[in-house]
Amino acid sequence: MSKLKPRERDAIVQALRAGVVPKLGLRHIQVGRVREIEELVKDMDRISDGGSAIRFIIGEYGSGKTFFMNLIRLVALEKGLVVMFADLAPDRRIHATGGQARGLYAEMARNLSTRTKPDGGALASVVERFVSQAHRDAEERDAPTGSVIRERLGHFEELTGGFEFAEVIRRYWEGHETGDDELKSAALRWLRGEFATRTDARKALGVRTIIDDASVYDHLKLMSAFVCEAGYKGLLVGLDEMVNLYKLTSSQARNANYEQILRILNDVLQGSAENLGFLMGGTPEFLMNTRRGLYSYEALQSRLAENTFARDGLVDLSGPVVRLASLTPEDLFVLLANVRRIMQDDAGALPDDALEAFMAHCSDRIGEAYFRTPRNTVTAFVNLLSVLEQNPGVEWSDLIEKIEVYEDRGEDMTEVDESTGAQDPGDDDLISFKL
Repeated sequence: MSKLKPRERDAIVQALRAGVVPKLGLRHIQVGRVREIEELVKDMDRISDGGSAIRFIIGEYGSGKTFFMNLIRLVALEKGLVVMFADLAPDRRIHATGGQARGLYAEMARNLSTRTKPDGGALASVVERFVSQAHRDAEERDAPTGSVIRERLGHFEELTGGFEFAEVIRRYWEGHETGDDELKSAALRWLRGEFATRTDARKALGVRTIIDDASVYDHLKLMSAFVCEAGYKGLLVGLDEMVNLYKLTSSQARNANYEQILRILNDVLQGSAENLGFLMGGTPEFLMNTRRGLYSYEALQSRLAENTFARDGLVDLSGPVVRLASLTPEDLFVLLANVRRIMQDDAGALPDDALEAFMAHCSDRIGEAYFRTPRNTVTAFVNLLSVLEQNPGVEWSDLIEKIEVYEDRGEDMTEVDESTGAQDPGDDDLISFKL
């Protein structure tokens, strides 16, 4: 394992204390789920080879869905893919008529990442890489760069929205060639889905269309083709918090989103998509609830039905649905040991007896939930280590029984009003920890 950098240590500790997933240093705390990771790595290879993949990452609140998706995100970056990740929210959905789908695309575009820019904001560098390659090609052939760009993007005109996409890239080159930063900025704004009206786009770039609610998926396919032209292996799209679709009170809005998911699923299963993958994270309710979940949409239920032979300890990870296996107590012990190694030096580290006492205390308080949904357990452990670090004279044995830990029930009962976007809190609000 590579040496832990101070920046990674701070990011890990701060994130775990807040109960969120760190974007840096995941390799230092990852435990378990070897088979799931192996299957998703195969998906990344399939995307790199020109294929497509879609996975629904299903797990309870606090079970590690977001952590797992971020880990696969890092794998994708290492394999030369471009990634676009975003969380769904009341104002960000896959399908909408009031700008929410465009808002989701804009968020994903802002978060677009490459191996050299893993923290997002990499769209400009991807476009710059493409036009620079086209310029070098043009110089070798003694041809105008604009003609080479037109040639390399010629097949885009056969795709929905492809003509305007290619035209925007050409306009970016014009701005690059003439030193017109305003024109370059306008092109990037269009590519990020930030133009709200066609009139504004026509004035700025001379194109008559924009990325709108109805064209989000088409532009994801265009983006996957474009990043391949820029020298990358493909595009991975990650959508977390899919349960926000389950929370929509309007059945019409839910079904419209589920229909869009069905379109994506059909394209992937039928081989119509190329160099494109999707990860969608949600809870079991989001998947299996027959009144409001994906299973409420009959076509999705039939396609996402799990292998009936995968029972009694047998596992089949080849289908679209990946149910995250619960961590075992042994896995959690290793996880806590990893956190201990990150936060403490060898000389002053807690003994293994302290970890076992902590786990026993958590087990007494919340039962098996302490290792099956470990988010809050880990947060409590980080808090314990922080208190010991800042109070050198305190013994760990004096604090164990004072730790208050609660089962993570998430926000699965919160509903979103379609007309206002307001949330109606249910009875299962997230409970914080105290020492």
